[in-house]
Amino acid sequence: MQVIKKFTFDAAHFVPSYHGKCENLHGHTYTLVVKVDGKPDAEGMVIDFAVLKKIVKENIIDVFDHHCLNDIMPVPTAENISVYVWQKLEPLLKTDLYHLAEIQVWETANNGCVYRGE
Repeated sequence: MQVIKKFTFDAAHFVPSYHGKCENLHGHTYTLVVKVDGKPDAEGMVIDFAVLKKIVKENIIDVFDHHCLNDIMPVPTAENISVYVWQKLEPLLKTDLYHLAEIQVWETANNGCVYRGE
């Protein structure tokens, strides 16, 4: 079974080695989707949505929101943001009953990246 929680944050970034508009500083309202696989516990939940929200907010949203992502990672593409988020959340979302299954980072409604810890 899979639990899914969606978040948004606003951040700026630029892609230093890109030749085009994205090499200049600009911003997005990003959508972050976190998926957790597991088995329901005695209360019937894979993971409490409030617990998942707290973990993601404290470790990702509070770090990224209204910041320049280049101050956090050298090349903040959707792909690199996805890996960063995975590396931060994977150890925090791992128990005998559940584990992190997938991260989605959407820069726009049409452009995003899916990462499953490959």
